[in-house]
Amino acid sequence: MATTFSNETVDVCVIGTGAGGGNLIRELCLQGVKVTALEAGPRLVPEKDFENDEWAMFLKTAWLDPRETQGEDITGLAAWTCKTVGGTTLHWAGAALRIQPWEFKVKSLYGEIPKANLADWPINYEDLLPYYEKAEKALGVSGRVMPFQPGNTNFLVMKRGAEKLGIQATPGFMAINSIPFDGRPPCDQCGFCFQGCTIKAKWNVLYEAIPKAEQTGNLDLRPQCQAIRIETDSRKKASSVIYADSQGKLHQLKAKVICVACNSIETARLLLNSESSKFPHGLANGSGMVGKNYMRHLTASSYALFPKPVHAYKGITMMGLIDNFAQNEPKRGFVGGFHLETIMLGPAFLSIFLRPGPNTSTPQARALWGESLKNLMENYTHIAGMWIVGEDLPQLTNGVSLHKEKKDRFGMPIPVITFNDHPNDKRMREYAWKRAREIYEAAGAIEVYDTPPYPATHNLGTCRMGNNPETSVTNSYGQCHEVKNLFISDGSLFPTGACENPTLTISALAIRQAEYIIREMKALRL
Repeated sequence: MATTFSNETVDVCVIGTGAGGGNLIRELCLQGVKVTALEAGPRLVPEKDFENDEWAMFLKTAWLDPRETQGEDITGLAAWTCKTVGGTTLHWAGAALRIQPWEFKVKSLYGEIPKANLADWPINYEDLLPYYEKAEKALGVSGRVMPFQPGNTNFLVMKRGAEKLGIQATPGFMAINSIPFDGRPPCDQCGFCFQGCTIKAKWNVLYEAIPKAEQTGNLDLRPQCQAIRIETDSRKKASSVIYADSQGKLHQLKAKVICVACNSIETARLLLNSESSKFPHGLANGSGMVGKNYMRHLTASSYALFPKPVHAYKGITMMGLIDNFAQNEPKRGFVGGFHLETIMLGPAFLSIFLRPGPNTSTPQARALWGESLKNLMENYTHIAGMWIVGEDLPQLTNGVSLHKEKKDRFGMPIPVITFNDHPNDKRMREYAWKRAREIYEAAGAIEVYDTPPYPATHNLGTCRMGNNPETSVTNSYGQCHEVKNLFISDGSLFPTGACENPTLTISALAIRQAEYIIREMKALRL
């Protein structure tokens, strides 16, 4: 297929418009940098395209391009990410938690663990703290820059059970307005957090970062343009991006600086597909770490049936949490910690994920069918739910690679995602299920369901940052060791996953990276 070449050279090309790309775009444009942003998905209009229908919005927004999986996880949908302007900030629940200070140095804390490929972060909590504060202000985090959200009934059920056991349940730090903020209204408690936010109370790059960047006149946003490969010049610098438009026509975009923010699966895929004589194993992959150490957080859920209605579907999806188990206490039989966070799915998704069959989760799952499923769903209003999210350990054997034969409609090899739980992950999940069961039983539950993981949403690793070019892909600013004008700007950078939802950290890292890029451009080092 012929490529249309351009003589134009832009200052910065950002590939991907999720939490990393969106925050980076806003900060660069506000400081006068000209940015061209490539986004594989369409630009939706909330007032016209968003609807409070979980299945309709899933089909409108999910990344459904072919992917294959290997390992114990045989989920039909390897990861639940979004293909749209705003990326997965469209369907995230809004939980905006800071990584705990000790979680930046877990290799030093945990020591050597068989099968795990641990690494300390090249930065610490104090380095990131000012950027956490900037991100919290930009996103509008309740409990930080505005009052906490009021508790919904799902949270109150969790709180009641926890308090009977001497455990504290608290409102969560949420990037959802509890009062009017930044020109957006407060939450109306409709309960459709995963489907986008029709009134724009929940933060989303689509209607916060992108409009602010466009108002500067410095942003050229190109939706439905998928990056295929990144070209390099004789100096081993990134020189251009080859991308396909919505019709499949290929274009070349030259740029002084290229930032990749495609979520850890697609970021690794793009770099691996950008191999050349100078980078035979993939762009910036001299360490061999591109695509390695893929993490998705240890996840699972517990749902409980109560004798009286709970109406857990009303109000903010992840309204509250329990962080009593977020510390590292190896005497529990595993390292690392986890959070319990309120969650509720709509009837369609809950019927699939509550007790799924073998084609939607792990082989050991016992599916609910027939009369059992019907009886449970008829009592949908009596169900409460909480999500388990904890640190999973990075492993060299978990990762993203290119399929040797299968390609997408643009001729790009599809990604293969390999994932197996570490033994530490399995022990943590079993422990967390037991704690969730105790909380719900203390709250008066009739029955509690241990629910295995959903398709991955917290995709991390694959381009870890570090000080040693032999064991990492980038430095602490996301700048590739081997290609100085190439940056990684998403959760791919995480050396370890911590146990907190990652969006706030991704946003803070992107704001920090923007400052660094501007500084380096002014010094003519980029």
